[in-house]
Amino acid sequence: MNRLGKKANETLIEMALSADGEEYNGPETISTAGSEIPSSSEGLNSTETTLLIPEHQVIDKRHQSKDSIFFRDGVRRIDFVLSYVDDLNKEWEKKLERRKEFESNLQKAGLELETEDKKESEDGKIFFVKIHAPWEVLITYAEVLNIKVPIRENDIPPMVENPLDCVLFPLRLPEKVMHPEPDYFTAPFSKDKQELYLINDESTFFSPSMRNRIVNYILTRCPYGTEEGKKKFGIKRLLNNGTYTAAYPLHDCQYWKKASDPNCDSERYTLYMEWARFLRFYKEQPLVLIRKYYGEKIGIYFAWLGFYTEMLFLAAVVGLICFLYGLFTMDENMSSKEICDPAIGGEIIMCPLCDRDCEYWRLNTTCESSQYSHLFDNVATLFFAIFMGIWVTLFLEFWKRRQARLKYEWDLVDFEEEQQQLQLRPEYEAKCTQKKKNPVTQEMEPYLPLTSQAVRFCISGATVLFWVSLIIASMIAVIVYRLAVYAAFASLMENTQTLQPISGVLTPQLATSVTASCLNFVIIMILNFFYERIAIWITDMEIPRTHMEYENRLTMKMFLFQFVNYYSSCFYVAFFKGKFVGYPGAYTYMFNRWRNEECDPAGCLIELTTQLTIVMAGKQIWGNIQEAIVPWICNWWGRRKARNNPENLYSRWEQDHDLQTFGALGLFYEYLEMVIQFGFITLFVASFPLAPLLALMNNILEIRVDSWKLTTQYRRPVAAKAHSIGVWQEILNGMAILSVVTNAFIVAFTSDMIPRLVYYYAYSENEDSPMSGYINNSLSVFLISDFPERNEPKENPENFVICRYRDYRYPPGHEKKYLHTMQFWHILAAKLAFIIIMEHVVFIVKFFVAWMIPDVPADVKAKIKREKYLTQKILHEYELEKLKERLCQGDKRATEKEFIATEGRMELSRAM
Repeated sequence: MNRLGKKANETLIEMALSADGEEYNGPETISTAGSEIPSSSEGLNSTETTLLIPEHQVIDKRHQSKDSIFFRDGVRRIDFVLSYVDDLNKEWEKKLERRKEFESNLQKAGLELETEDKKESEDGKIFFVKIHAPWEVLITYAEVLNIKVPIRENDIPPMVENPLDCVLFPLRLPEKVMHPEPDYFTAPFSKDKQELYLINDESTFFSPSMRNRIVNYILTRCPYGTEEGKKKFGIKRLLNNGTYTAAYPLHDCQYWKKASDPNCDSERYTLYMEWARFLRFYKEQPLVLIRKYYGEKIGIYFAWLGFYTEMLFLAAVVGLICFLYGLFTMDENMSSKEICDPAIGGEIIMCPLCDRDCEYWRLNTTCESSQYSHLFDNVATLFFAIFMGIWVTLFLEFWKRRQARLKYEWDLVDFEEEQQQLQLRPEYEAKCTQKKKNPVTQEMEPYLPLTSQAVRFCISGATVLFWVSLIIASMIAVIVYRLAVYAAFASLMENTQTLQPISGVLTPQLATSVTASCLNFVIIMILNFFYERIAIWITDMEIPRTHMEYENRLTMKMFLFQFVNYYSSCFYVAFFKGKFVGYPGAYTYMFNRWRNEECDPAGCLIELTTQLTIVMAGKQIWGNIQEAIVPWICNWWGRRKARNNPENLYSRWEQDHDLQTFGALGLFYEYLEMVIQFGFITLFVASFPLAPLLALMNNILEIRVDSWKLTTQYRRPVAAKAHSIGVWQEILNGMAILSVVTNAFIVAFTSDMIPRLVYYYAYSENEDSPMSGYINNSLSVFLISDFPERNEPKENPENFVICRYRDYRYPPGHEKKYLHTMQFWHILAAKLAFIIIMEHVVFIVKFFVAWMIPDVPADVKAKIKREKYLTQKILHEYELEKLKERLCQGDKRATEKEFIATEGRMELSRAM
C-alpha cells in the first residue's frame, strides 16, 4: 500500500514492476495473523491460499448476512467479484497459471483479494474472488480517470417554483428519492490537494459506482502473462477463454427488502420500490439516483427515454384527434358513399385483378375497406404530417436543452477530452503490435497500419453490402409471394361459402397484404438474429481504437441494416405498389411472369397502414417478450436449486452470479429499438396517425420493463460515463429531415388527397356537391374485346362489354385510345408542386424553430461559469495558503516573487 504514495502519477503498468526490478509483494489475500500460511506472493494464488486456511479459521457462512457486501472482516467493501469453476480438463493447468499471474498482478496494483472456496458455494463448484480497492488505489485512479468530486456545496439559488407544481404533485417522487444528497460544486480529483475536497469519510467518499468503475479500469488492463509471443492482458480475454466465468460488481441488497447492514444504503431496494414497478408508471423517474447507482451512461438513456415519452404525449393527442375526425366524418365521405351505393358502385364492373383465373367484380364489394380507408386518408392527414415535421424539431431541440442541463448537473461539461484520453480499448492495445510516436504527447503508442485498415474496411463493407442485398432479395421474394397468392385468395373467397359473410371486409387485397406483412415480419426477425452476430464480428475485426469509435461503427452498421430491414416493405407499399401497373391489355410484369399489384380503388394508404401496424406492433410485442420474459425464465431456471437451501447460505455474490449479464452492448440494443420506433412514427406517420399513441403506450411499459429487468433480473452493470446519447443524436436528426420528404410523398402519391383536390377545384361539375362523380371520374374504361389472350378471364358469364380500372386514360374509340388524359398530367403537376411547397414550408419552420431555441439554457450557462470561477478561486486560494506555509517554514524555494505572482493570478481570475 505504501508504495502507492511514492508517485502521484503511478498507474497499473508502473505498479507492476518496482524501480529496482524486484518483484513487488502485494498484500496477502486473507489476513491470518499468527498462522504459517504463505502469502500469494510466495508462489500460491488466492485459491490455494484459501485452501490452506486451517479449519478453525474458516468463517462460518451461517453467521454472515446473506446481504453482506463486505469482506469477512465486515469493514472492507466488495467492489468487484470474479468467479471461476475449477474443472479438471486439459486446459486446467493453463487456466490455473493465468489466474495465479492475473491475481498476483492485481495485488501488485494495490487491490485486495479474498477468495470463497467452492465448498462454501451453493452448488459446490464455483470459486468466488472478492476484490476490494483500498483508499490509496481509489485516489490514484480517481486522478487518472479525472473523476470530479465535491469541493463546496452549491450556493446558487434553486429555480423559481413552477406554478403547475401543485397540479403535478401526484406525479412527483419524495424529495429524498429524487435528490438523495446535496448538490455540490466539483473539481477533478488530485492526490496532492486532498485538503480541498469534502472528505468526511474515506469509505463513502467515492460512491460504489465510482469504485467499480475504477476497479474495472484496472481489471481491463491488468496483464496475465505472455502467450504465443504476445503480451496478454485484460479480464475480457480471461472471460472469453474460460479462465473466469464471470466478473461483476455487486448489487447493494435484495431488491424486495432493505439490507440488514446499517452501512448499506439499499439503493437497489429504493429503485425497485419507487421506479421499477409498473404501478409507478405515472411517476417521474429518480434520475439522480439512477445515475448514482448505475452510472451516467445508463442514466442518460433513461433521461432520454423519459423525455421522448413525455413529448410523445402531445403527438399522441393530436394523432388521436385526427383519427377521431376521420371516424366522425366517415359517413360524410362522398367517395365511400358512391362506392357503397348499389346504383353507382354496384353498377361499375371492374377489370380482373389477375390474369385468366380472376373474374370481373363489382366496385361495391370494396365498400367496407373504402370506409376504413377514410379513417386515415382525409384532410387531417395533411395537417398531421405537417405537425409531426414541426414536432420532431421541437423534440430534438428541447432534448438538447435537457441534455445540456444534465451535463452540468452530472459533472460532464468537460467530458469530451476525458473520452479521448481514457477510452482506449484494451483489444486495440493488444492486437496492434506496431507503435509510433504521438505528435501531441510525444509518447509511443500502438497503431494500425493504413494497409491493414484498408483491407479490414473492404471486408467489412463487402459483408454489410451482402447482407443489405440479402434483405432486398427477401423483400422481392415477399413481393413475388404477394403477386403469386393473390389469385389464390381471390378464387378461394369467391368459391368458399363460409367466407362470403366477411368478403366485404376481408378482400383479396387485404388478405394478401396481411399475410405478406406477417411473413415479412418473420423474415425480419430471422435476418436480425443472424446479422447482429455478423455486425459484432466485423466491427471486432476492424479493431476500433476507442470505445466510442467501436460503438459508433457498430451503431452505423446495425442501424443501416435495421433501416433497410424494417422499412423496406413500408417503402414498397408507400411508393411502388400500384404505381407501375400498366393498364388492361398492357400490364407490366415482374420477371416477365407475375403481374404487378394494383391498389384498392380507395387507394393504397390503408395497405400501408396495415403493413406499418403489423411490423411496428409485432416488433414491440416481440421486444418486450425478449426483454422481460426471457431473462425471468432464465433466472428462474438458474435459481431453482437455491430456493431449497436456507437463506443465509445463499450469499450476495452467489445471488448476483445467478442473474443475467447486461453486457457492454445492453444499452445499444435499447437505443436501437427506440430509434427504429422513432422511424415508424415519423417516416410513415401520415398513413397512421395512431402510431404515436401506440408508441406512447409501448414506452410507458418500456420504461418500467427496462427498469425492472435492470434492477431485478440483471447483474449490476459496470458504471460508465457518457455526456450524450452519442451518434444516435445524428441518426435522429437525419431521420427527422428524411421524415419530411417521406410524408410529403405519402400525402402526394400514396393517399388520394391530391387527385380529390384537383377534381374538386378543376373538374367537378356539380356545384351543390362538388365531390359527387369523383369515383366515376377516377376510373378509366377498357373494352373487353381488346384483352389479349394472356390477360382475358376464362369466363364472362354476364357478357360484360367494358370494365373499369383505376387510372386516367382516354376511352376506346378516342383518337388517343388508352393514353394518359390531360387530367393525369394536371394531377402529377399538382403532386410535385405539393411536395415542393410542403417540404419548403416545413423545413423553413423547422430551421426557424431550431434557431429560436438555444441549445443551452441561460441559467445553465450561468451555473457553468459560476462553478468554473469558484473552482479556480478555491484552487488559487489553496495554492496561496500552501505558499504562505512554505514561507513561514523558511522554504528557500518559496520566493516573494512567486507569492506575488500567485496573488496576481487570483486577481486576474476574479477579473475574468
